[in-house]
Parts: sequence; structure tokens; C-alpha cells
Amino acid sequence: MQKPVVVFDLDGTLIDTAPDLLDSLNHSLGVGGIPPVASEGFNAFVSLGGMVMIEKAFAAQNKALTDDIKREFFKNFLAHYSAGIPGKSQPYPGVIAALDRFAAAGFTLAICTNKHFSTATSLISALGLTSRFAALTGQDTFSFRKPDPRHLLETISLANGDPARALMIGDSRTDIDTAKAAGIPVVAVDFGYTDRHVREFEPSAVISHYDSLTVEMVETLMAAANGR
Repeated sequence: MQKPVVVFDLDGTLIDTAPDLLDSLNHSLGVGGIPPVASEGFNAFVSLGGMVMIEKAFAAQNKALTDDIKREFFKNFLAHYSAGIPGKSQPYPGVIAALDRFAAAGFTLAICTNKHFSTATSLISALGLTSRFAALTGQDTFSFRKPDPRHLLETISLANGDPARALMIGDSRTDIDTAKAAGIPVVAVDFGYTDRHVREFEPSAVISHYDSLTVEMVETLMAAANGR
């Protein structure tokens, strides 16, 4: 029988990457002669990616942004971010213990992120976590990405898992909508990057610390999703 699978989002779920992403945003703004942004109010946009962060920064300052300018700023953003990995980014409290707990219980672990594959793998490697995950897929791994449910389903397949014995952990509406569309239960963390409380998006459960993510909880949610 295939092992049960827990699939994690990355930014704002497994790893607190906001400090480095905001530093890279401000670097790219500075290179372009644009004043920096404060972290307050911008953490909510981190999970949407560098392009959206640049758009929001320009909009906040009522500055015009063409596609060419956005691409140039994003190029500087990505170069700065990639060169600094892992920077200040660290797993959230309780993450390592949770990974140990689920591995010991016979679960397979995977990552499904809208971060570029190369930067996601570089970050996980720099933090010494590569061996813990059977699969990692990014926004450019397939021709589709979250909230398309195929991104999650194909990640589960790469981890040699069965969607009927899978669960997702995420921090945003995108993660929750993806899991729902795939017919998979989803646990939302309430400490990630979103401008609205995750409870509004009706996940299967909400946690405020990884200590609350127990094997029993996950098994119960999987059973309920399968009518057991």
C-alpha cells in the first residue's frame, strides 16, 4: 500500500521567507530609484510572488509600471534573492519536529509551491532539508500551477502517493482552493502571508503552531474526506 502523503506549501507555510523577499524587493526598487516599502502591509503579498510585490509597490506610490519596467525590476529582484539564499529565512517554530513526527509515522512528505523550482530547491537545500521530501514542484515544473489542482495532484504522483491518502498544508486562499479542487483535505496555518484570515476560506482545519499538527489530526481528516 502506498504511504499517506502530506504536501506542504513553502513560503509562509514551511519557511518564513518574508524578510528576504522584502529585502530583495527593496533592493530592486532602490536600483530603479524607487523608495523602499515597509514590511507592514506587504507581508500579505509575499506569497503572490515578486512580480505582484513590484506591482503593489508601484501602486502604493502611484507610479506607472509598464511590462518592460516590471520585467527589469523582477530580474534585479530575482538575482538579489537567489544570491542571498538562505539569508534570514528559517523554518517556522515546530516545523522540524512535525517533519520528524510524520516521517516516523510512515508518511511521505512533499512540497508544492508557486515559487520558481530552482529557488525553491536552492532554499530547501541551503536549509539542509532536501532529504526530507520525496518530491518538490514549483511554478515552472509543469505548464500549470496552483490554484490549478493538477499541480497538487501531480506533486502527489511524483511522491508516489495516492490522492485518497493525501493532505495539504498551506497559508493562503490559493492553497486552500487548490486542495479543495483536488478533493483533498487542507490544513491552513494562520501565521503565513495573507491579507485575510485563512478561516474565511473554509479549510478543513486551522492551526496556529506546528505542535497542533498531529498524526491523529491528519489521519482523521483524511478518513473524513473519504467518507470513513
